Amino acid sequence: MKTRILLLSAAVIGLVVGGVYWSRQPAGEVNKKSPRAAPPVPVNVAQATTRDMPLLLEVVGRGEAFETVTLKSRIDGQVAAVPFREGQHVAAGDVLVKLDPADFSARLRQAEATLARDRALLKKNLADVERYQSLRAQGFVSEEKVLEMRANADATQATVEADQAALDLARLQLGYTTVRAPFAGVVGAKLVFPGAAVKINETALAVVNRVRPLYVSFAVPERHLPRIRAAMSKGAVQASVTIPGESNQVFAGVIRFIDNAVDSTTGTIRMKAELDNAAEKLAPGQYLNVSLLLAVLRDSVVVPKEAVQQGPEGAFVYVLKADAGTEVRKVELAMTRDDLAAISRGLRAGETVVTDGHSRLTPGGKVKVKSLVRERP
Repeated sequence: MKTRILLLSAAVIGLVVGGVYWSRQPAGEVNKKSPRAAPPVPVNVAQATTRDMPLLLEVVGRGEAFETVTLKSRIDGQVAAVPFREGQHVAAGDVLVKLDPADFSARLRQAEATLARDRALLKKNLADVERYQSLRAQGFVSEEKVLEMRANADATQATVEADQAALDLARLQLGYTTVRAPFAGVVGAKLVFPGAAVKINETALAVVNRVRPLYVSFAVPERHLPRIRAAMSKGAVQASVTIPGESNQVFAGVIRFIDNAVDSTTGTIRMKAELDNAAEKLAPGQYLNVSLLLAVLRDSVVVPKEAVQQGPEGAFVYVLKADAGTEVRKVELAMTRDDLAAISRGLRAGETVVTDGHSRLTPGGKVKVKSLVRERP
């Protein structure tokens, strides 16, 4: 019992002594805590450099044959032979389809016979004119008879000319029984086979495409039209074409066509680039990536693309100061290409910007540089 009383007495005395001590301390020192400085934020940085940046317009296009034709018959007839091999290369004049020539051969012989008959008649009528002129000079026939003979000869001459035209037509129609390639190219699948009946200018026989050179057709938004025309006024606009998924192989081309009107439904204008396509690695109808070189920005200030951040007021970068602090700098972005960003205003070459660690940065905050990102070639 005495022990408990002694413990309680010691506790009360301790509380009293502590209260007296704290009551004598200044109020400001009781609540005062020394602030802890925020540790430096680890970041990666890169130095702004200058270089020439090509201004590219990248769109998607399709291959288009330089020339294409769907062959149709110019006469009614029946297919006799289709001697070409599907997908083969053909030269101008190669035979692709043969029609049965029997009817047209008979018409040609008939026209030849008619012409021969009327030529003989013309020869007789001309001889009659000469004979009657001689008789008229001797007074044996009248002038009216001579005029009649001349009229007969003129009529026969006209008949001969009509016969000649009919013969030419028959010869042409016989020639139409052989359908030839109009230009060098690649022929597609067979659309008719021996025995099939064809109708004049209706039945498709085959399709021939000229693929060397090759067009690439594409559409660009109308907002780029002034810059495209400005580039074309300085000379040929170069185009680089790649196959989707195979960007390592680039096909060079030149812009050859720009349409005369903007499509009001899409707000785009159609253009064509011409490629040599000597190896025929590209085909009509194939999807292709097209990149147009519109201009080159000389001596642009360039930083890695990840250094540029977007805020409510536009693009900005964190610039590293000499005291390891950071400054938020508003910039104007000229263009981005690959992993680089070209800055048109707000940054100078030689300044250092933060490329990684932005989420923990505050204006004026200290940073610790982990690594300096070197510019990629």
